[in-house]
Amino acid sequence: MTQRDGDILGTRRMPLRGRERELAALEDVLDRDAKGRGGAAAIAGAPGSGATSLLDAAAERAMSSDDVRVLRTRGTPAESTLPYAGLHQLLLPLGDLAVRVPERHRAALLPLLDPAADVDPPSTLAFHSALHALLVAAARERPTLCRVDAAHDLDSASLDALAFVARRSDVAPLVVLFATDLVGTGAAEALAAVPRLRLDPVDDSTAKHILTDRLGPAVPHEVSSGILDVAEGNPLALVELAACVTPAELSGIDPPPSTLPADGRLCHAVRRTLARLPTATRLLVCLAALDERLDVSTLEAVAALEPEPDETSGAEPDVGAMATTHALDDAVRTGMVMLTNDIVRIRTGVPRGAVVAAMNTAERRQAHQLLARAAEATADRARSLWHRAACVRAPDPALATELDVVADLARQAHRHGDAASASERAATLSGNDADQARRLLAAASDHWASGHPHRARTALRRARPMARGVDSAATLLAGEIELRSGNPASAAADLLRTARQLNRADTGLAATTFLLAGEASCVAGDDDRYCATALDVARWRELYRQPATRLVLEHFVAMSATFNGHHTKAEGPLRNVVRLGDEIADPTAKTLAGQAAFTLGDAAATRDLALGAVACAHATGDLARAPWALVYAALAALLSGEHAPAISSAMEGLRLAESLGQPNCVVDHLTILAMLAALRGDRETTRLRLDDAASGVIERGLGRPGSLASWAAACADLASDRPADALHRFHRMNTGPTWSFSPIRVMATPHYVEAAVRCGEQRTAARAVTHFERWAGTTGGPARVALAHRCRGLLAEHPGEAHDHFTEAIRLHRGAGASYDLAYTELLLATRLRRHRKPRQARELLIEATQIFDDLDAHHWRDHARRELRSCGYPMEQPSGHPGRELTSQQARIAELVAEGATNREIAATLYISHRTVDHHLRNIFERLGIRSRVELAALYR
Repeated sequence: MTQRDGDILGTRRMPLRGRERELAALEDVLDRDAKGRGGAAAIAGAPGSGATSLLDAAAERAMSSDDVRVLRTRGTPAESTLPYAGLHQLLLPLGDLAVRVPERHRAALLPLLDPAADVDPPSTLAFHSALHALLVAAARERPTLCRVDAAHDLDSASLDALAFVARRSDVAPLVVLFATDLVGTGAAEALAAVPRLRLDPVDDSTAKHILTDRLGPAVPHEVSSGILDVAEGNPLALVELAACVTPAELSGIDPPPSTLPADGRLCHAVRRTLARLPTATRLLVCLAALDERLDVSTLEAVAALEPEPDETSGAEPDVGAMATTHALDDAVRTGMVMLTNDIVRIRTGVPRGAVVAAMNTAERRQAHQLLARAAEATADRARSLWHRAACVRAPDPALATELDVVADLARQAHRHGDAASASERAATLSGNDADQARRLLAAASDHWASGHPHRARTALRRARPMARGVDSAATLLAGEIELRSGNPASAAADLLRTARQLNRADTGLAATTFLLAGEASCVAGDDDRYCATALDVARWRELYRQPATRLVLEHFVAMSATFNGHHTKAEGPLRNVVRLGDEIADPTAKTLAGQAAFTLGDAAATRDLALGAVACAHATGDLARAPWALVYAALAALLSGEHAPAISSAMEGLRLAESLGQPNCVVDHLTILAMLAALRGDRETTRLRLDDAASGVIERGLGRPGSLASWAAACADLASDRPADALHRFHRMNTGPTWSFSPIRVMATPHYVEAAVRCGEQRTAARAVTHFERWAGTTGGPARVALAHRCRGLLAEHPGEAHDHFTEAIRLHRGAGASYDLAYTELLLATRLRRHRKPRQARELLIEATQIFDDLDAHHWRDHARRELRSCGYPMEQPSGHPGRELTSQQARIAELVAEGATNREIAATLYISHRTVDHHLRNIFERLGIRSRVELAALYR
């Protein structure tokens, strides 16, 4: 199978990545063909999005059955003005069938089947009807697939006729599939009534798989991140960039490709698309490609400019004819640009770099000059300088210094993207390596702050060879990026090595470097490395001089003692960290203090410090710190049993981490959400959340969220009455670095004890409780002391001893405000009381537990408590007939949104889940409610 424009397959057989949903939809259409019915679909995407590959996959699937005939045609620019050229190619194999078409249709088809025939042309309807009759006759003889590639380059007569057939293809086993780019063509109108499969850019995970298919499994992270930044999720861009990678680039000797090949298929396709546009529209698209912040007011300023001769050719560009409202409307209508909140952007799916590479030098220079003059006319000095600098090819230190000022002002205004652009442009104009490295480092830092880790890595790679004097700062930034979006174990090793080489006077830099090294060890689940780092930190007595650096030292002392089980030694330093974090207005300090407060079991202090860290991050424009802080905001709410605030904080952290390019923090929040679902007894949502997190945990070795994921899965097993499975998961947390983060192992002890007791393994459970009690009794806080009593209650053989421990646990739960744990302990005790024939005492506990579980949306445990109440002889109301009663909380929310008319895409965006997850839930909702369609579901909710 060869590669074509829009194809994401190479010269050797490659899997289709990231198009599972579209493949499934095409298989559904083909299945109709197998059942004697027909169908049609238009696969629409940007150049290089993989439409041809999907057509190939569909054709291969059809040809796997010997009965199916595949007819092929492909639009080409050379034949786009030749009427019926596309149909001629498609119908060549069917010449012998024409005689089987009724006479009235045969006459209408004669100009196509015999172009030399001297006959009057038929009417459009007659010709379309005759073509439909011919293809239906072919399909009734043998199921037929019409494969129409590059429909946007098909001649209009063929396209209109095939669209007519596609709209009527259900009368026979006839399938018509189109692949098209709807930009700047008439294909959009012609195929408007044909069901469309839109190809969006692939996500980073899929993009990495595409690279791995072509470059092997050992693609260095720096290479993949650089390519991902340039490709912007376009599959063909990924393929072409992978083909450009040299052995020197793979080995790290040279930087990876930073631009798309101008002579590649993608740029060629974009160049052809641009050529189809009117001159004014084409120039507007060029402006959007060169200025990511292009807005309507800037276009108006460009349109108002007086013509000015080009410096090189002397020609006067027709400025007034460009950037008018008509040109913008035309560009949006053709689909080449999008207008969102007055910002004009290149359409999704087309890499901006492909448009830039498709422009010639004169076009780029003209567009930059126009933008510079427009920015100057609107007193936007920063943009004017930037575009002026883009036209300069030789070093210009004076202009670079001006850009430094612009970058500083943008940074102060928290416009980190603008600051990065100014610094990168200044770097290209620098007169020496030192200045270039300094500016590239500044650009990398701003790229990271604005949520573009790939761009940050690219800037750092460029800076590294010239980074003498700023190499420690560069390593620090690279380590932080690796910690949040790469392999934390690798980040920990690099950061620790850098910290050990620092000058003793650089206490601030040392504290930050050690801190990130320690956090990286935690995320990797490597307790031993964390404790080794703590020993290094302890040798830096200079850290005691300032509150901010002393906080880091105290934090290492406290957490390493906690990891080693020396909880008495940890208590004092933990409280010092909380106090210092409360005094220091810095997001990192407050997050560390929140972690310390959580270790102490103080939910209120954890919440206040974590939310204070988020507020500081927003106030200082340092949003990169906020997702980490929101982890502890969610855990604080989880500790106190406030599930709604916990979900809210985790969802906010998830969205923010996603937008900032911090996939490791995304996994952190996904596992917290999985834990919350597991505690509610929602096994399905737990599994879906853990599925979303699994690849990150395994591929990047995320020990801390991996441990939480195992704990969540075990809780879901317990809720499903599968204690042996839960116990197996807990044992697994002790066997490998990916699942063995010790603090989470300790916190999971109450559920481990429950699973072990239910499996008859009281002796091993008792040993775990002893360790848990040491922590709870020193630094764990009253909420955890309550859990220790619950464990002892489960282990107690004498009913009186068990009752005393459960009663004390309930008292402590109330004092700590831990509502979920209170209800769960009441349920456990009530179940024991009922079995010991004390139904009246059990009822009192179960009534309160039922109300708490209902308030927390823990429907599984609410229903469990209700069943226990009925077993105790308590009269229960029959469940309401509302359909939501039959569903889990996640399913009920999705059903409500469907009933309100939301699409799957809107539901996915609202609940921050994937389309696959929404589809999965909907299938289960339909099955549970005994319905078949969204219309029936909406009727149930009326």
